[in-house]
Amino acid sequence: MKPAPFAYHRPASMTEAFDLMERYGPGGRLLAGGQSLVPALNMRLATPAAVIDINRLPGLDGIRVTPEGLVIGALCRHAAVERSPLVARHAPLVAQAMPHIGHLAIRARGTVGGSIALADPAAELPACLVALDATVRAARRGGTRDIAAAAFFLGIYTTALGPGEIVTEVVIPRPREGWRSHFGELARRAGDYALVGLAINSRVEGDVLLEPRLVFTGVGPTPARAAGAEGALAGRRPDPPAIAGAGRALDADLDPPADVHASAALRRQLARVLLARGLRGLMES
Repeated sequence: MKPAPFAYHRPASMTEAFDLMERYGPGGRLLAGGQSLVPALNMRLATPAAVIDINRLPGLDGIRVTPEGLVIGALCRHAAVERSPLVARHAPLVAQAMPHIGHLAIRARGTVGGSIALADPAAELPACLVALDATVRAARRGGTRDIAAAAFFLGIYTTALGPGEIVTEVVIPRPREGWRSHFGELARRAGDYALVGLAINSRVEGDVLLEPRLVFTGVGPTPARAAGAEGALAGRRPDPPAIAGAGRALDADLDPPADVHASAALRRQLARVLLARGLRGLMES
């Protein structure tokens, strides 16, 4: 199919981008990697008056370490993040998750900012950012705003971004001593969105879990933190009884949807499987 007619703009500065966003309002759609927007345009699921291509905005495609942590620019391609030694060293959870994002061609074009701003409930990066207590930085005319990742994702394809705001980067706190992480997911086929995914970030002392953070993806409208399972594991060795207790707690933590791909009961079972696998992977890392 072909998209409905739209105006195309490629701003070279943030000021120009803000001007265009004000000009078109809700009728303007930002284009970054285009891996979700372009198919939506072609299938006429999206019919904007204008597409605002932000790929030429300067300074949004870098990865750097600063005093506040690892900073990943919104226009960084997934493939660049996947290959980055800085990401592997300072945010290994993100490095583990990147190969699960679509296929190589998608990772070559898709961007970190695009994935975050789309807020697909089955996407990998949102769960990682919540598990890592990261911050999403957004720019608007006249300033910037930092939004905790846990407060950024509000619903299916819905975020805390306000009118006229653009995601510019994410800030991941420096890894603290004793913290480990693990990412895993289960999908019908490699490259598909996960039926269930899990990002784990936890402090480990000896063989005991302290402050575990368990964030599931694909089981609700936003990344789902499993507070009951976290409580069942905190201060314990992840031995079979503890894992079984945490798995039972997931029944209250998660309210997964049923669709043509999986029933709610299957997603709960997959979440328990992922939890057990993830904890083993965490302790072996």
